[in-house]
Amino acid sequence: MSGPGYNRALGVLRLVAVFALVAVLVYFAEPTPLGVTVGFLFAAAGEAVRFWAAGHLLKTKELITSGPYRFTRNPLYLGRLLIFTGVGIMTTLPYRANWIVLVVGYVVFLGYYMPRKERVEPARLREAHGEAYDRYFKAVPALFPTLRPYAGAAGVAWSSDRMLRNREQWWIVAILAITLYLLWKSY
Repeated sequence: MSGPGYNRALGVLRLVAVFALVAVLVYFAEPTPLGVTVGFLFAAAGEAVRFWAAGHLLKTKELITSGPYRFTRNPLYLGRLLIFTGVGIMTTLPYRANWIVLVVGYVVFLGYYMPRKERVEPARLREAHGEAYDRYFKAVPALFPTLRPYAGAAGVAWSSDRMLRNREQWWIVAILAITLYLLWKSY
């Protein structure tokens, strides 16, 4: 992502902080087989949403309203939230501190990250796509999906080329690696 309102250094710092948090959670985890299984279901659901979305998305070039974008404007963020929930459940910590990490993560995500994204991204997309984006913005919720698909959805099919361009395969590898390690650690 680039353009007005985007601070690349802050973006890199956020990414490093998330990877560090996951590393700390995994390192200190005292997982149980049940916790890993339940957490994996959330993470897998999140990755399924991201995989579906990544196969439709062509960043900054098109207004994407197909696939999961018919139900939510930010399916990648919804997937990220589900993955975070899954990892939080998988990484049982002493004194159940993983639940505290989850609550703090939700507060940061929903109280800071999403409101910031909702200030920056719509302005950029509105500038690039005009009235078409305004109609989409009014009809489709930001994060939590609607049950009624966007009526003006484009007929763009899922594309493995787009998914690979968005590097979604690395999320799959990371989730599987974390899950297998925590499952091994739980036994």
